Amino acid sequence: MSILIAFVVILFIVVLFLFSAIKVAREYERGIVFRLGRLLPEPKGPGLFLLIPIVDRMVKVDLRTITLNIPPQEVITKDNVPVRVNAVAYFRIVAPKDAIVQIENFMVATSQIAQTTLRSVLGQHQLDELLSEREKINAILQEIIDEQTAPWGIKVSIVEVKDVEIPQSMQRAMARQAEAERERRAKIINAEGEYQAAERLKDAAIVIEEHPIALQLRYLQTLLELGAGNTSTIIFPAPIDLIKPFLDRAGKSG
Repeated sequence: MSILIAFVVILFIVVLFLFSAIKVAREYERGIVFRLGRLLPEPKGPGLFLLIPIVDRMVKVDLRTITLNIPPQEVITKDNVPVRVNAVAYFRIVAPKDAIVQIENFMVATSQIAQTTLRSVLGQHQLDELLSEREKINAILQEIIDEQTAPWGIKVSIVEVKDVEIPQSMQRAMARQAEAERERRAKIINAEGEYQAAERLKDAAIVIEEHPIALQLRYLQTLLELGAGNTSTIIFPAPIDLIKPFLDRAGKSG
């Protein structure tokens, strides 16, 4: 009986040992192992691997791309406009050992770096640039954050400014500015049309001056257009100067 109990105890210890020693890491995971406090040179995984119970301690690191929402930040732009801006950053861990050894909490550290960089970069740009040059600003943010987090084994791939909240007073001012800009463009287009019309009238006057018969033909064409309608009767005086060339030609041909 005592032998059976001892066998059961040994079997239980072996099972417990195997349960503590056998670890599995998924394809997107790596295990950073500390043996008696010292970092092992190579991460474990993916797949099945063994640890020495009590001696080894493992920290799992996820290698998938992480989405980091940067909370809204109060920013004063270069032209002294207060705005509220939030953004999103996408990053992943490329050096699992550095992400565990070089920084206490890489998520918190990356979030803090992203917030301070967002305020710093946007404060160097004017409001118009912030609204119209998003791609340029996103590229600057990505480069700076990626450079600062590189020692932690982090690669920042994308940083996007999502929303820009502008004060109501500034929105009204921008609406008035946009309306004034539309009115200015409309006046320019109208003035351009008037100028082109005046140019065509000038050309027509030159033609009429060189060929007086053109004015007479135009007069007759106007009479023909007015006579096309039968709703009213219009009497036009016919100056003798207009029909005199026709009479002269008729006399010469007779």
